[in-house]
Amino acid sequence: MEQHGRWSNRLTFILAAVGSAVGLGNAWRFPGLMATHGGGAFLFAYLIGMAIMGIPLLMMEISIGRKVHGGALRGLASLNPKAKPVAWAATANAFMIVTYYAIVFAWVLMMAGNSFRFADMTGDAEAASRLFFELIETTGDTTGWDTWPVMVLIFAILAWALIYFCIRDGANSVGKVVKYTVFGPIILMIVMAVKGLTMPNAGASLAKLFIPDWTALGDSSLWVDAFGQVFFSLSVVMAIMFAYGSYLDDKTNIAVDSVVVVLSDLFCSILSSVVMYTTMGGVGMLDNMSTSGVATAFKIYPQAIVMLTGSGVFNAIFGFIFYLCLVTLAVDSAFSIIEGVSVSLSTYFGWKQKKVTIIVTTICAAISLIYINGAGLAVLDIVDHYLNQINMILIGVLECVAVAWMFDSKKVLVEVNKNTTKFKMPKWWFVTSLKFVTPILLGLLFVFNMYELIASGGVYGEADGYSTWANLVFGWGFSILVLGSGIIAGLVLRSRDKKVVIPAWDELDNMTQEEKDAPTVVER
Repeated sequence: MEQHGRWSNRLTFILAAVGSAVGLGNAWRFPGLMATHGGGAFLFAYLIGMAIMGIPLLMMEISIGRKVHGGALRGLASLNPKAKPVAWAATANAFMIVTYYAIVFAWVLMMAGNSFRFADMTGDAEAASRLFFELIETTGDTTGWDTWPVMVLIFAILAWALIYFCIRDGANSVGKVVKYTVFGPIILMIVMAVKGLTMPNAGASLAKLFIPDWTALGDSSLWVDAFGQVFFSLSVVMAIMFAYGSYLDDKTNIAVDSVVVVLSDLFCSILSSVVMYTTMGGVGMLDNMSTSGVATAFKIYPQAIVMLTGSGVFNAIFGFIFYLCLVTLAVDSAFSIIEGVSVSLSTYFGWKQKKVTIIVTTICAAISLIYINGAGLAVLDIVDHYLNQINMILIGVLECVAVAWMFDSKKVLVEVNKNTTKFKMPKWWFVTSLKFVTPILLGLLFVFNMYELIASGGVYGEADGYSTWANLVFGWGFSILVLGSGIIAGLVLRSRDKKVVIPAWDELDNMTQEEKDAPTVVER
């Protein structure tokens, strides 16, 4: 068996975890949610959700990954073999998510490459708002399958090549990349924030961003969006943090490092909000902000770019910096999802990780072609809604059940606090969150989202021209495949699965690091 990789140092792990957590949602969805839900009031609710739900979940996944030296499948199986279907669902959901996230990454690359076009659009907000949609040649609905824009295909190939390049050697190559892809966007956002703060109405924009409208706290949708954003923002329940935890040395201080990751994620969300608010406010478009990431990044913000100054060259340069920032945010999240899937499979079945990474990347790249044609934008929106708003939340509930009800979460807490002295995660906080608070909150969020979907006739986006058949195939169909992936895998890989013996959690204390690094495969 090949030796499982290790992070070169503590900083590399933190950077990788931050890079995975800080993604496009921080840059474009978080500011839109703050604009929709009373500025500081949303931030207040978000902080509550981060404390009671986000931190315990993050610590839990990282510590399980380190303990078993493996991904989600090996980790949850070590707690209780009956939890394997939950791990399969998390792994399969991540697999399907990266197929379209990579195309969003390709779109961002495409816009960065076409930023020079903003130079000829000074003051023409309408032309700027059309640029992205003309480049991807979208119909805006679930028609147009016969349109295949070559430019999008080229950038999609480039996106997948970059993703594979970043993870080709596991922890080793990821560690080298994150030094640039984490600090890079922060530097670029600071540059854009400085520019925004020099624009007209910067003070009023910041006031609207941070001064709370406390009446907004009475709106249930604020809490739904705040807790949902916490859940999506930290890359939990996607097999990623299990994988990154598996690369950790046994002496790592998980309790402290997890808090560092959470605070870094929060800092980047606030910094990106400052950029968005001051820029949009400076050109008189603050009321145009949207909770839709695609609308914000590809339709609304381009309008602001061409209205920044009377210099087309400057506007084009600023536009390039903005999309380059999104590129560096997107690539970390994209390759971390693939890494989570490949580590989950390789450490469970004993397959060579590099070979698994090549196979997973190739299959995902092939599936991603469905999002490139004229109907691709609509199909992507459908798949994203079902996998994120339904599957991921349900898997989060099941993961908490697997750890806190099918196992003893206090044993996981021991692993969290293993090497810490100054700050220890309290038992009342960790256990109560995983056993009661998080599954209840996520359960309510799941019910809320299901109610909205069923109330619309079980068809998401019907008013936008999303057909029923597209919902059935790409929405319900993909969702059912993910949730049933454990059954499917059990049938397809039955003979291999029978040969895999995963040590129980308590048995791991008596094993050497070399024994932990590779799953025990025996002939029966």
